[in-house]
Amino acid sequence: MGPRDRMFKVLVVGDAAVGKTSLVRRLASDSFSRQYKSTVGVDFALKVVQWSESEMVRLQLWDIAGQERFTSMTRLYYREASACVIMFDVTNISTFSNSQKWKQDLDSKLLLPDGNPVPCLLLANKCDLSPWAVTREEVDRFSKENGFSGWVETSVKENKNINESMRVLIEKMMSSSTGDGSSSAARSGDYINIKEPTPRGWACC
Repeated sequence: MGPRDRMFKVLVVGDAAVGKTSLVRRLASDSFSRQYKSTVGVDFALKVVQWSESEMVRLQLWDIAGQERFTSMTRLYYREASACVIMFDVTNISTFSNSQKWKQDLDSKLLLPDGNPVPCLLLANKCDLSPWAVTREEVDRFSKENGFSGWVETSVKENKNINESMRVLIEKMMSSSTGDGSSSAARSGDYINIKEPTPRGWACC
């Protein structure tokens, strides 16, 4: 890696079948399929982002199995991660409720060097489907009460807010690594309304 390259390990966790593998594949290769098999243990992918004219960001994406039998391994998987994405399926209430379990597991096993929780986005996936099993107000309250950095509506199938949510996460990781304190201020759990276009230069290399 060059002198201005940054590498971040990003965890992708949540219950089985919420779209974690689809998210990772969408980010890594801009592809989508309905035929993915359940992840066994952990899978990996790399997303390379031209963050600025002089800076490259490499996201090492860890797709962690959502089945109960693999949760005993999460401490090993979480080690040295810089951020996390916790996903749930908006049409499945249990995957939403279990997001609290995943967040508690993460916070009990992984902290930043300064002792703060790692930046963690809550992704309300499959937002193209209806009806939702949970209201947006409930998601907003849940995100704030459980210490998420924020939450985003996503649809991996329609490629809605996928790269944009990763851009938000990179910004939070950058501020955490430089110690400017902005990540702590942002840890409010607010809904992240992505309106601005993806910056020129955001590209898979």
